[in-house]
Formats: sequence, structure tokens, C-alpha cells
Amino acid sequence: MRLAALLPNRLTLLLNLLLALGAFRPLPAAPQEAELEAALRAEGLVLEREHGWLLAPVQVQIKHDLLEYLLVGPNGAAHESLFLTRVRPSLLNAGLLLLGVEPGRNAWLETLPPAAAEAPPERRIHAPEGDGFYLYAAWREAGETYFFRVEDLVRNFASGRSLRRHRWVYLGSRFAALKPGAAESFLADVEGNLINLSFFFQGNTLLSAALEECAEQTIWAANEWLLPESGAPLALLFARAPLAALPEGLAAHLPEVPVGGVEPEGGAK
Repeated sequence: MRLAALLPNRLTLLLNLLLALGAFRPLPAAPQEAELEAALRAEGLVLEREHGWLLAPVQVQIKHDLLEYLLVGPNGAAHESLFLTRVRPSLLNAGLLLLGVEPGRNAWLETLPPAAAEAPPERRIHAPEGDGFYLYAAWREAGETYFFRVEDLVRNFASGRSLRRHRWVYLGSRFAALKPGAAESFLADVEGNLINLSFFFQGNTLLSAALEECAEQTIWAANEWLLPESGAPLALLFARAPLAALPEGLAAHLPEVPVGGVEPEGGAK
């Protein structure tokens, strides 16, 4: 059953309010919040506010090509994303807001005065900064539990190593009218891109990588030997603090990768 059939009008209004607040902090438990958490569970999201993490269902998307995104929806850039999810971005965003995250600053371009009279101006890219999440991927396969920092699953061709571990900056996407006079839309829902690996200055995603080298768009690919086949179900864990191991009790929520592989989504390679 899709989300629209599960949410009464007052919960839809709550979702819109959470998205519009920008700097949301956790509130005491209330009936509306309990209703929201029930909607999260109905879409496969597992929220643990006390310990500061949210688990989302995803699947492996691109393993054998260059990457610009870590996570997209079916209407996003699925041909260049490591993972794909069917959870609506605005609902995932509401779950992240319930963990008390504050919006950070997206990557931005600074134009500096030229060093000499006839020299062109210098352009400097600043990495995103601010509050955010530590990201992990987990699944069950052949009786074993797999648990990785997502950076360990991404290869950097320039350095010859994996993506450096870091906190991914929360942006929270934004609202904008798609045409003059139209109502504003939540752009992560419209575009379907949730977490970018390379920098995009529009700020339409929910999270962004936050390392200087992520200004590059042609150096990222999957560490494919660590991942199951394209289409395999995984869980993506958003944690407010670094984790040394899989949180207790979480294994029961992990998907099982089927024996013999799965059929990939369109666009996966």
C-alpha cells in the first residue's frame, strides 16, 4: 500500500511542517509524532530516536560504472547512483528531522580577484559543512551479516583508495515553484536524487558528501567486490554518531540477499 493511502490529512500537514521548519529539534512525544513514526514503519523505515539512527530500505544499483550519487529514487539519476530506494524523499527527510539534525551549508563556489591584471579570476570550490550523518550499509547473505561504512564501498580512482570516511552533511533539499505562479514543490521528491557523492550547487538533495575531492565527478565507482549483485536488497543506516558495530537488535531488520542473485532495475549495470 502506498503512502498516500496511509496518511490522513493532518499527518500530511505535519510532514509539510517538518520539511518547512529548516532547523527542527526533537519534540516530546505527541500523538502526531507517533502517527508519523507509524507511517515511517509502513514504508520500511526503522527509526530509533533514543540512539540516533534511521534505517532505510535500498537496493544495489550501479556496480560497474562511474558514480555521481550515493542514493536516488526511481525517478532520479539511477544510471549513476550506487543505491536506489523506493521510499519517498520527503518521508525519509521527515525521519531524519525527527533525529534533530540541523541543515548545513552546501558546497559553494567563490570567485577571487585575479592574481595579476590580465589573469582570469580564480574560482575556489568550498566543501559542504555542518551537521549531518554517518552512513552505513548492511545486509544478510548466506547466513552471514555484512556491515560497512558506505565510504568503504566507494572507490576513488584518483587516490587509488576508498572514499575517505567522514560525516555526510545534511542539506534537507528545498522548496521551489516549478513554474511561475505554481505551488512550491519539494525538489528531492521532484528530481528523485537523495544523496550526492559529487558536489551539486543547487542544494536539492537531502545529504551531500563533504570532502574537497568530491568536487570531481569522474573519479568515483563502486568497490564492486564488496557488494552483492545489482538489484540486491540492502539497508542504509543514517547514524548521528559513528558506530563501531551494528547496533543491537538491528540484525532482525536487515534484508536477506536471495541465493542465486536478483534481477536488476532498469538502468543498472
